[in-house]
Amino acid sequence: MSAKILPSEITPEEVYLSRRRFMRGVGALVAGSLVVAACGDQAPTPAGPAATMPGATPTVAGPAALPPTASPLAPMADELGNPLTTFEAVANYNNFYEFTTRKEGVASLAQDFRTSPWSVAVGGLVNKPRTYDLDDLARFDSEERIYRLRCVEAWSMVIPWNGFPLAKLLAEVEPTPEAKYVRFETLYDPEQMPGLNGPYKWPYVEGLRLDEAMNDLTLLATGLYGKPLLPQSGAPLRLVAPWKYGFKSIKSIVRIDLVEEMPVSLWMAAAPNEYGFYANVNPDVDHPRWSQATERIGGTGRIKTLFLNGYEEEVAYLYEGMDLKKWF
Repeated sequence: MSAKILPSEITPEEVYLSRRRFMRGVGALVAGSLVVAACGDQAPTPAGPAATMPGATPTVAGPAALPPTASPLAPMADELGNPLTTFEAVANYNNFYEFTTRKEGVASLAQDFRTSPWSVAVGGLVNKPRTYDLDDLARFDSEERIYRLRCVEAWSMVIPWNGFPLAKLLAEVEPTPEAKYVRFETLYDPEQMPGLNGPYKWPYVEGLRLDEAMNDLTLLATGLYGKPLLPQSGAPLRLVAPWKYGFKSIKSIVRIDLVEEMPVSLWMAAAPNEYGFYANVNPDVDHPRWSQATERIGGTGRIKTLFLNGYEEEVAYLYEGMDLKKWF
Protein backbone atom coordinates (compact mmCIF):
# COMPACT_ATOMS: atom_id res chain seq x y z
CA MET A 1 0.00 0.00 0.00
CA SER A 2 1.47 3.36 -0.97
CA ALA A 3 2.17 6.03 1.61
CA LYS A 4 -0.03 8.38 -0.42
CA ILE A 5 -3.23 6.70 0.76
CA LEU A 6 -3.33 8.12 4.25
CA PRO A 7 -6.98 7.16 4.78
CA SER A 8 -6.19 3.50 4.81
CA GLU A 9 -3.83 3.80 7.73
CA ILE A 10 -4.54 1.10 10.30
CA THR A 11 -5.28 2.03 13.90
CA PRO A 12 -6.30 -0.34 16.71
CA GLU A 13 -9.81 0.42 17.95
CA GLU A 14 -8.78 1.37 21.50
CA VAL A 15 -6.22 3.86 20.13
CA TYR A 16 -8.85 5.29 17.79
CA LEU A 17 -11.36 5.83 20.58
CA SER A 18 -8.86 7.45 22.94
CA ARG A 19 -7.57 9.63 20.12
CA ARG A 20 -11.06 10.86 19.26
CA ARG A 21 -11.79 11.68 22.92
CA PHE A 22 -8.60 13.72 23.00
CA MET A 23 -9.41 15.51 19.76
CA ARG A 24 -12.92 16.36 20.91
CA GLY A 25 -11.49 17.87 24.07
CA VAL A 26 -8.99 20.11 22.33
CA GLY A 27 -10.92 20.68 19.09
CA ALA A 28 -8.02 19.38 17.03
CA LEU A 29 -8.25 18.89 13.28
CA VAL A 30 -6.60 15.82 11.77
CA ALA A 31 -6.05 16.02 8.02
CA GLY A 32 -5.03 13.41 5.51
CA SER A 33 -7.88 10.91 5.97
CA LEU A 34 -9.71 9.23 3.10
CA VAL A 35 -13.12 10.31 1.94
CA VAL A 36 -15.92 7.87 2.38
CA ALA A 37 -18.81 8.15 0.07
CA ALA A 38 -21.31 5.79 1.58
CA CYS A 39 -24.09 5.01 -0.83
CA GLY A 40 -26.35 3.88 1.92
CA ASP A 41 -24.81 0.84 0.33
CA GLN A 42 -27.29 -0.31 -2.18
CA ALA A 43 -28.16 1.16 -5.54
CA PRO A 44 -31.13 3.34 -6.57
CA THR A 45 -34.36 1.82 -7.82
CA PRO A 46 -34.06 1.26 -11.58
CA ALA A 47 -36.47 3.33 -13.66
CA GLY A 48 -38.18 2.44 -16.92
CA PRO A 49 -39.64 -0.79 -18.28
CA ALA A 50 -36.31 -2.22 -19.42
CA ALA A 51 -34.76 -1.62 -16.02
CA THR A 52 -37.36 -3.05 -13.68
CA MET A 53 -38.33 -6.51 -12.62
CA PRO A 54 -41.54 -7.87 -14.17
CA GLY A 55 -44.59 -6.34 -12.57
CA ALA A 56 -42.60 -3.67 -10.76
CA THR A 57 -43.81 -0.11 -10.33
CA PRO A 58 -40.77 1.91 -11.44
CA THR A 59 -39.43 4.67 -9.27
CA VAL A 60 -37.25 7.36 -10.80
CA ALA A 61 -34.21 7.64 -8.58
CA GLY A 62 -31.65 10.04 -9.93
CA PRO A 63 -29.02 11.77 -7.81
CA ALA A 64 -30.50 11.96 -4.33
CA ALA A 65 -30.80 14.75 -1.81
CA LEU A 66 -27.72 15.22 0.33
CA PRO A 67 -27.29 14.40 3.97
CA PRO A 68 -25.91 17.14 6.21
CA THR A 69 -22.17 17.46 6.47
CA ALA A 70 -20.02 17.55 9.56
CA SER A 71 -19.92 20.74 11.59
CA PRO A 72 -17.09 23.25 11.12
CA LEU A 73 -15.60 21.87 14.36
CA ALA A 74 -15.48 18.30 13.10
CA PRO A 75 -12.23 16.75 14.34
CA MET A 76 -11.21 15.10 11.06
CA ALA A 77 -11.10 15.91 7.35
CA ASP A 78 -10.01 14.15 4.22
CA GLU A 79 -6.89 15.06 2.28
CA LEU A 80 -8.94 17.40 0.09
CA GLY A 81 -10.26 19.29 3.12
CA ASN A 82 -13.72 17.68 3.07
CA PRO A 83 -14.91 17.25 6.66
CA LEU A 84 -15.99 13.95 8.14
CA THR A 85 -19.72 13.44 7.70
CA THR A 86 -21.50 13.54 11.06
CA PHE A 87 -22.41 10.30 12.77
CA GLU A 88 -26.03 11.52 12.87
CA ALA A 89 -26.10 11.95 9.09
CA VAL A 90 -24.45 8.60 8.44
CA ALA A 91 -26.88 6.89 10.80
CA ASN A 92 -29.99 8.45 9.31
CA TYR A 93 -29.36 8.58 5.56
CA ASN A 94 -29.19 5.05 4.22
CA ASN A 95 -30.19 2.92 1.27
CA PHE A 96 -31.35 -0.47 2.54
CA TYR A 97 -34.17 -1.65 0.30
CA GLU A 98 -34.93 -4.68 2.45
CA PHE A 99 -36.55 -2.15 4.80
CA THR A 100 -37.68 0.67 2.49
CA THR A 101 -36.69 2.59 -0.63
CA ARG A 102 -36.88 5.82 1.41
CA LYS A 103 -33.44 6.77 2.73
CA GLU A 104 -34.77 8.74 5.65
CA GLY A 105 -37.08 5.89 6.69
CA VAL A 106 -34.54 3.09 7.09
CA ALA A 107 -33.32 3.98 10.59
CA SER A 108 -36.78 3.89 12.15
CA LEU A 109 -37.86 0.69 10.40
CA ALA A 110 -34.61 -1.09 11.26
CA GLN A 111 -34.26 0.01 14.87
CA ASP A 112 -35.52 -3.31 16.29
CA PHE A 113 -33.65 -5.48 13.78
CA ARG A 114 -32.08 -8.44 15.63
CA THR A 115 -28.36 -8.76 14.98
CA SER A 116 -27.58 -11.29 17.72
CA PRO A 117 -27.27 -14.21 17.58
CA TRP A 118 -25.75 -14.06 14.11
CA SER A 119 -23.74 -16.42 11.97
CA VAL A 120 -21.98 -16.22 8.62
CA ALA A 121 -21.51 -19.43 6.63
CA VAL A 122 -18.35 -19.42 4.50
CA GLY A 123 -18.09 -22.23 1.99
CA GLY A 124 -18.14 -23.23 -1.64
CA LEU A 125 -14.76 -23.87 -3.26
CA VAL A 126 -12.71 -23.89 -0.06
CA ASN A 127 -10.72 -26.52 1.82
CA LYS A 128 -11.98 -25.56 5.25
CA PRO A 129 -15.62 -24.38 5.17
CA ARG A 130 -16.93 -23.11 8.45
CA THR A 131 -19.62 -21.01 10.06
CA TYR A 132 -18.55 -17.97 12.05
CA ASP A 133 -20.57 -16.48 14.89
CA LEU A 134 -19.97 -13.00 16.26
CA ASP A 135 -17.45 -14.23 18.83
CA ASP A 136 -15.48 -15.93 16.05
CA LEU A 137 -15.43 -12.71 14.04
CA ALA A 138 -14.24 -10.79 17.09
CA ARG A 139 -11.00 -12.80 16.92
CA PHE A 140 -9.94 -10.73 13.92
CA ASP A 141 -8.15 -7.60 15.11
CA SER A 142 -10.24 -4.49 14.54
CA GLU A 143 -8.70 -1.75 12.42
CA GLU A 144 -9.74 1.79 11.57
CA ARG A 145 -10.18 2.55 7.88
CA ILE A 146 -11.31 6.01 6.79
CA TYR A 147 -12.29 5.46 3.18
CA ARG A 148 -13.57 7.39 0.20
CA LEU A 149 -16.67 5.57 -0.99
CA ARG A 150 -18.84 6.93 -3.77
CA CYS A 151 -22.54 6.30 -4.31
CA VAL A 152 -23.74 5.48 -7.81
CA GLU A 153 -26.33 8.22 -7.23
CA ALA A 154 -23.48 10.80 -7.31
CA TRP A 155 -23.39 11.72 -3.63
CA SER A 156 -20.81 10.85 -1.04
CA MET A 157 -19.88 10.90 2.63
CA VAL A 158 -16.72 10.61 4.72
CA ILE A 159 -16.95 7.75 7.23
CA PRO A 160 -14.47 6.04 9.58
CA TRP A 161 -15.07 2.29 9.52
CA ASN A 162 -13.93 -0.36 11.98
CA GLY A 163 -13.38 -3.90 10.76
CA PHE A 164 -10.84 -6.30 9.32
CA PRO A 165 -9.58 -7.20 5.83
CA LEU A 166 -11.72 -9.80 4.08
CA ALA A 167 -8.47 -11.51 3.04
CA LYS A 168 -7.89 -12.63 6.63
CA LEU A 169 -11.17 -14.54 6.75
CA LEU A 170 -10.67 -16.04 3.28
CA ALA A 171 -7.19 -17.21 4.20
CA GLU A 172 -8.67 -19.25 7.07
CA VAL A 173 -11.03 -21.17 4.80
CA GLU A 174 -8.38 -21.75 2.12
CA PRO A 175 -9.89 -21.14 -1.35
CA THR A 176 -9.23 -23.94 -3.82
CA PRO A 177 -7.54 -23.30 -7.21
CA GLU A 178 -10.95 -23.45 -8.91
CA ALA A 179 -12.27 -20.46 -6.93
CA LYS A 180 -12.42 -17.33 -9.09
CA TYR A 181 -15.14 -15.23 -7.45
CA VAL A 182 -16.63 -14.49 -4.03
CA ARG A 183 -20.42 -14.42 -3.72
CA PHE A 184 -22.04 -12.57 -0.79
CA GLU A 185 -25.62 -12.88 0.41
CA THR A 186 -27.68 -10.71 2.76
CA LEU A 187 -30.11 -12.00 5.37
CA TYR A 188 -33.58 -12.80 4.02
CA ASP A 189 -36.09 -12.28 6.83
CA PRO A 190 -39.52 -10.97 5.73
CA GLU A 191 -40.66 -10.82 9.36
CA GLN A 192 -38.03 -8.20 10.16
CA MET A 193 -37.54 -6.63 6.72
CA PRO A 194 -40.77 -5.12 5.36
CA GLY A 195 -39.18 -4.13 2.07
CA LEU A 196 -38.83 -7.74 0.98
CA ASN A 197 -42.32 -7.61 -0.47
CA GLY A 198 -40.87 -5.34 -3.18
CA PRO A 199 -40.26 -6.30 -6.81
CA TYR A 200 -36.66 -7.47 -6.65
CA LYS A 201 -35.17 -10.94 -6.64
CA TRP A 202 -34.25 -11.35 -2.98
CA PRO A 203 -32.08 -12.02 -1.09
CA TYR A 204 -29.61 -9.27 -1.93
CA VAL A 205 -26.57 -10.80 -3.65
CA GLU A 206 -23.25 -9.23 -4.59
CA GLY A 207 -19.88 -10.46 -5.72
CA LEU A 208 -16.20 -9.71 -6.21
CA ARG A 209 -13.48 -11.36 -8.17
CA LEU A 210 -11.24 -13.32 -5.81
CA ASP A 211 -8.27 -11.02 -6.40
CA GLU A 212 -10.47 -8.00 -5.61
CA ALA A 213 -11.65 -9.68 -2.43
CA MET A 214 -8.07 -10.40 -1.39
CA ASN A 215 -6.93 -6.82 -1.95
CA ASP A 216 -5.92 -5.18 1.33
CA LEU A 217 -8.43 -2.35 0.86
CA THR A 218 -11.42 -4.72 0.92
CA LEU A 219 -12.89 -4.58 4.40
CA LEU A 220 -15.45 -6.55 6.38
CA ALA A 221 -16.83 -3.74 8.52
CA THR A 222 -18.25 -4.33 12.00
CA GLY A 223 -18.52 -0.71 13.10
CA LEU A 224 -18.23 2.95 12.23
CA TYR A 225 -17.17 5.99 14.22
CA GLY A 226 -15.79 3.61 16.84
CA LYS A 227 -19.27 2.20 17.50
CA PRO A 228 -20.83 -1.13 16.46
CA LEU A 229 -22.66 -0.98 13.15
CA LEU A 230 -26.27 0.11 13.43
CA PRO A 231 -28.93 -2.01 11.71
CA GLN A 232 -29.49 0.62 9.02
CA SER A 233 -25.76 0.63 8.32
CA GLY A 234 -25.58 -3.13 7.74
CA ALA A 235 -25.12 -4.61 11.19
CA PRO A 236 -23.51 -6.75 12.24
CA LEU A 237 -21.25 -7.32 9.21
CA ARG A 238 -20.97 -5.62 5.87
CA LEU A 239 -18.56 -5.31 2.98
CA VAL A 240 -16.69 -2.10 2.12
CA ALA A 241 -14.89 -1.99 -1.25
CA PRO A 242 -13.95 1.69 -1.49
CA TRP A 243 -13.01 1.92 -5.18
CA LYS A 244 -16.45 0.65 -6.23
CA TYR A 245 -19.86 2.29 -6.18
CA GLY A 246 -21.56 1.86 -2.83
CA PHE A 247 -24.18 -0.68 -3.89
CA LYS A 248 -21.36 -3.25 -4.08
CA SER A 249 -20.87 -2.91 -0.31
CA ILE A 250 -23.46 -5.50 0.69
CA LYS A 251 -24.98 -5.30 4.19
CA SER A 252 -25.96 -7.75 6.94
CA ILE A 253 -24.04 -10.64 5.39
CA VAL A 254 -25.06 -14.20 6.28
CA ARG A 255 -23.30 -16.19 3.56
CA ILE A 256 -20.00 -15.99 1.68
CA ASP A 257 -19.25 -18.57 -1.02
CA LEU A 258 -16.20 -19.06 -3.19
CA VAL A 259 -17.37 -19.92 -6.69
CA GLU A 260 -15.99 -20.51 -10.18
CA GLU A 261 -18.58 -18.56 -12.18
CA MET A 262 -19.25 -14.83 -11.87
CA PRO A 263 -22.18 -14.23 -9.46
CA VAL A 264 -25.25 -12.42 -10.74
CA SER A 265 -25.98 -9.64 -8.27
CA LEU A 266 -29.43 -8.32 -7.46
CA TRP A 267 -28.88 -5.16 -9.51
CA MET A 268 -27.43 -7.04 -12.45
CA ALA A 269 -30.62 -9.11 -12.54
CA ALA A 270 -32.93 -6.13 -12.02
CA ALA A 271 -31.33 -3.68 -14.45
CA PRO A 272 -28.56 -5.23 -16.56
CA ASN A 273 -28.44 -2.18 -18.83
CA GLU A 274 -27.51 0.01 -15.86
CA TYR A 275 -25.63 -2.15 -13.33
CA GLY A 276 -22.82 -4.54 -14.13
CA PHE A 277 -20.59 -6.78 -12.08
CA TYR A 278 -17.56 -4.54 -11.56
CA ALA A 279 -19.18 -1.17 -10.78
CA ASN A 280 -15.79 0.54 -10.48
CA VAL A 281 -15.95 4.28 -9.89
CA ASN A 282 -15.16 5.94 -13.21
CA PRO A 283 -15.96 9.63 -13.83
CA ASP A 284 -15.58 9.06 -17.58
CA VAL A 285 -18.42 6.54 -17.72
CA ASP A 286 -21.83 8.04 -17.10
CA HIS A 287 -24.75 6.17 -15.63
CA PRO A 288 -27.38 5.87 -18.37
CA ARG A 289 -29.49 8.46 -16.54
CA TRP A 290 -26.94 10.90 -15.08
CA SER A 291 -23.34 11.99 -15.18
CA GLN A 292 -20.71 10.41 -12.94
CA ALA A 293 -18.13 13.15 -13.54
CA THR A 294 -18.82 14.90 -10.25
CA GLU A 295 -20.34 14.14 -6.86
CA ARG A 296 -22.03 16.07 -4.10
CA ILE A 297 -20.24 15.72 -0.80
CA GLY A 298 -21.99 17.01 2.30
CA GLY A 299 -22.61 20.73 2.40
CA THR A 300 -19.37 21.55 0.57
CA GLY A 301 -20.95 21.41 -2.87
CA ARG A 302 -19.95 19.42 -5.92
CA ILE A 303 -16.46 18.04 -6.43
CA LYS A 304 -14.85 16.07 -9.23
CA THR A 305 -15.13 12.31 -8.93
CA LEU A 306 -11.77 10.54 -8.86
CA PHE A 307 -10.92 7.59 -11.08
CA LEU A 308 -11.26 4.37 -9.09
CA ASN A 309 -12.35 6.71 -6.30
CA GLY A 310 -8.76 7.78 -5.69
CA TYR A 311 -7.37 4.26 -5.22
CA GLU A 312 -5.76 3.88 -8.63
CA GLU A 313 -2.32 2.98 -7.24
CA GLU A 314 -3.81 0.27 -5.03
CA VAL A 315 -6.21 -1.43 -7.45
CA ALA A 316 -5.59 -0.43 -11.08
CA TYR A 317 -3.35 -3.47 -11.57
CA LEU A 318 -6.43 -5.65 -11.08
CA TYR A 319 -7.87 -4.38 -14.37
CA GLU A 320 -4.85 -4.33 -16.68
CA GLY A 321 -5.94 -5.02 -20.23
CA MET A 322 -9.60 -4.29 -19.48
CA ASP A 323 -11.54 -1.38 -20.98
CA LEU A 324 -12.28 0.70 -17.90
CA LYS A 325 -14.37 3.16 -19.94
CA LYS A 326 -16.92 0.44 -20.41
CA TRP A 327 -19.90 0.44 -18.04
CA PHE A 328 -19.20 -2.83 -16.25
